[in-house]
Amino acid sequence: MDELKSIKPVSRPPLLHVSVQESVRSHIAENRLKAGDPLPPEGFLAQRLGVSRNSVREAIKGLESLGILETRRGVGVFVKEFSFEPLLDNLAFGLGGTLRDVEEVLDIRRVLEVALVEQTIERIGEADLAALQETVDQMKVKAESNESFAEEDQRFHHLLFRCLDNRMLTRLIEVFWLAFYKTSDFVNLNNPNPMATWRDHQQIIDAIAARDPAEARARLDRHYDGIASVLAAKKNP
Repeated sequence: MDELKSIKPVSRPPLLHVSVQESVRSHIAENRLKAGDPLPPEGFLAQRLGVSRNSVREAIKGLESLGILETRRGVGVFVKEFSFEPLLDNLAFGLGGTLRDVEEVLDIRRVLEVALVEQTIERIGEADLAALQETVDQMKVKAESNESFAEEDQRFHHLLFRCLDNRMLTRLIEVFWLAFYKTSDFVNLNNPNPMATWRDHQQIIDAIAARDPAEARARLDRHYDGIASVLAAKKNP
């Protein structure tokens, strides 16, 4: 079969399965395989590539973890419908480790949210505005008692962009949030002025409700200044 000519023998580096993965990727790309299309049988791939079936099996498992392939037991291996989910699921675990990593994650969140808040203003409805206000009211109650309101803070940022109905954006915000909280232990950091943090969120809602994109961007950007100052206090206690 002509389409199988794209499967060429691989060299034998220390990580042989990586070369096998690249050969399989090339086969998929060169033959323009789409979701649901089958790969040749494992034994054929091993023979064609000049490697063991174990190397093929390991490579397939790696491509499955990336969401490129799926194995249907008793049927075979197929190209999987593309999804960012496997990458996003692992991103939170791969990001972070040092305070610099935390600051970089925060910068990404900041740019992403500030850039998109204007779209929120164009689309947000009364139900989402009411949900945001209810969340901020709960923040105020906890701030007055000097309690952490990390859960409400996360909900706020989710609600802020829910009206965009963008699943990728929702997952990215969630992943960056998890990575940020995991690496910074932000929930346990001392916030010297929780009432100021509450006011930041209230002012963001006020600007959105007033349909003022410039003010909303400025307030959201200023909110991230406050988070950065809390991190700085950890860096220089």
